Amino acid sequence: MENSKKTIQLVQVMNGKSIKVKIFGNEYPLKGDNEDLTKRVASYVDGMLMKIHDKIPEQPPLTVAVLSALNITEDLLQERDKHTQEVTHLEAEVAKLSNYLDNCLAAEAVDQRIQ
Repeated sequence: MENSKKTIQLVQVMNGKSIKVKIFGNEYPLKGDNEDLTKRVASYVDGMLMKIHDKIPEQPPLTVAVLSALNITEDLLQERDKHTQEVTHLEAEVAKLSNYLDNCLAAEAVDQRIQ
């Protein structure tokens, strides 16, 4: 599975280089392909957990974790939709430019034949 290579994995055997991060008060040794990205991901998750916990401090950690996962997933899906819309728009603009250039070249070819 291609995405599994990009997924941050919990280090089970501490042979390779790991990064210790603190998420929701707990320290985790994580291993990822990109140390900076791993830290940013951990920070984002921690921030979301804290944000949810601050809003509903009486809820158990599992509920906070599930709500955080839902919020993070919603953010991801919104960004994917935005990306898809932008790509569609750019493809349409490229098609317009391509047609314009094709028409210009065709007109130039006709002009050259006439002369």
